Amino acid sequence: MSTNRAFDSWKYRLVVCIFMFVSLLSIEVKAATKKYQFNVQVTNVSRLCHAKPIVTVNGMFPGPTVYAREGDRVLINVTNRAQYNMSIHWHGLKQYANGWADGPAYITQCPIRPGNNYVYDFTITGQRGTLWWHAHILWLRATVYGAIVILPKQTTLFPFPRPDGEQVIVFGEWWHADVEEVEKQGNALGLPPNMSDAHTINGKPGPLFPCSEKHTFAMEVEQGKKYLLRIVNAALNDELFFAIAGHNMTVVEIDAVYTKPFTTNAILIAPGQTTNVIVSANQAPGRYFMAVRPFQDVPIPVDNKTATAILQYKNVPTTIIPTLPHLPLPNDTAFALSYNKKLLSLNTPSFPVNVPLKVDRHLFFTIGLGKSVCPTCINGTRLSASLNNITFVMPQVALLQAHYFDVKGVFRADFPDNPPQAFNYTGAPLTANLFTAKGTRLSKIAFNSTVELVIQDTNLLSVESHPFHLHGFNFFVVGTGIGNFDPSKDPTKYNLVDPPERNTIGVPTGGWAAIRFRADNPGVWFFHCHLELHTGWGLKTAFLVEDGPGKDQAVRPPPKDLPQC
Repeated sequence: MSTNRAFDSWKYRLVVCIFMFVSLLSIEVKAATKKYQFNVQVTNVSRLCHAKPIVTVNGMFPGPTVYAREGDRVLINVTNRAQYNMSIHWHGLKQYANGWADGPAYITQCPIRPGNNYVYDFTITGQRGTLWWHAHILWLRATVYGAIVILPKQTTLFPFPRPDGEQVIVFGEWWHADVEEVEKQGNALGLPPNMSDAHTINGKPGPLFPCSEKHTFAMEVEQGKKYLLRIVNAALNDELFFAIAGHNMTVVEIDAVYTKPFTTNAILIAPGQTTNVIVSANQAPGRYFMAVRPFQDVPIPVDNKTATAILQYKNVPTTIIPTLPHLPLPNDTAFALSYNKKLLSLNTPSFPVNVPLKVDRHLFFTIGLGKSVCPTCINGTRLSASLNNITFVMPQVALLQAHYFDVKGVFRADFPDNPPQAFNYTGAPLTANLFTAKGTRLSKIAFNSTVELVIQDTNLLSVESHPFHLHGFNFFVVGTGIGNFDPSKDPTKYNLVDPPERNTIGVPTGGWAAIRFRADNPGVWFFHCHLELHTGWGLKTAFLVEDGPGKDQAVRPPPKDLPQC
């Protein structure tokens, strides 16, 4: 009898232990709610021997990194204590049916006025990796930006060996002058605003600039270990090359999507893009420069100075002078094209590629730079930009609010699928404008339809590379090319097996890019060049994706604290 009692007691303890283990496991994998407080405030910051007040989040430049895990709910209370209207965009987060949390001012929300606040409330679904956040009004993202790190679910492993450590690396730009005044002056004169005075790595230009010894970012590593660098290009107007002296990098992710790994001595990253690389600390212990400078393959003025940071091996004296890496030349088009062709999706059973093979809607957008009449400007004209010959005019009421509440007269849903007339898009430079209209015109897309969009650069004024960002979606880059897109020949060369999946695509200089996506996210989603200069000139539009028939396939009701215009 006592033996049976002992056996029953042992079974009871075993069951309790198993129950506790399962309970702990369920707690471990349960999604969490992450809360952040973002105080937008003016902070005095000194760089390049100059001190000035800048707009920051929580007094930090760059701003705080948002950490979350796939499946988490994130609540970020943004309190505006600066003198400017403010909105924050969570760049690359899909925000399914929840455009109210997307952030671009006058597109999905009215801005947060000084003294007010707004809570961005979103759940991270089906995404993991590196993204970023930034102000999405005026040129305030010059200083208001930071990284987003989305960890995989706790039961999910990286598709590559786990690194020994990781580091967020964010590129930016620095102006001596007040950035908003720089933009205003350029607009008043009808000319491009003055270029930046330096690039930065984690907010610091590095020791190649005056007064910058203490304004140099350093990353300590141990010999024999591997590190994941989460790289973000937050620069306003420059595509950038990045390299580390004496060290190769293995690219494993772009725009929070895993890639087929490949090794390179440098990367190219456009404004708005992110890239994760693995670096092995396998060189002789020392100090090695990490360096960044612009890629520009047309004769357009850019800030071509090199910003640096230091890869510092542990226990190496800081008196040792670092060596510089061999960056590609600023106009190295061959490297840029070759690098981008190596970017391919992983396409495994765990991370499949769901590129649309059948297309319901074909779109062809031409990029145009031009001049418009401006009697008060220095030359009587002002630089402008257009898609399909339409220069986008920002509304005074947020487009998503106008759509949801059926406010008339705010926009027209008749953006053309094609340019009004065909021409030799990339032929001899064209200085005269083709007819360009102004308007707030959106492209209406049926819910769950598949879309192919070809973005074509043109030689109106000048060819140039343009990084285009689509809010609310990832897309597959099924093809790129130089020259004019040929609708009869080029689609036969598309990669429909493992094309790169992104949210921001660099349209090559004098060329085109073809992207495909499924319009399964209802709402109004901004589509624009991520060169802040061109966005301000009108190189933008938006997609109005209609509601679907299901109960979870319509735009959610807006939050009660949604800012009003």
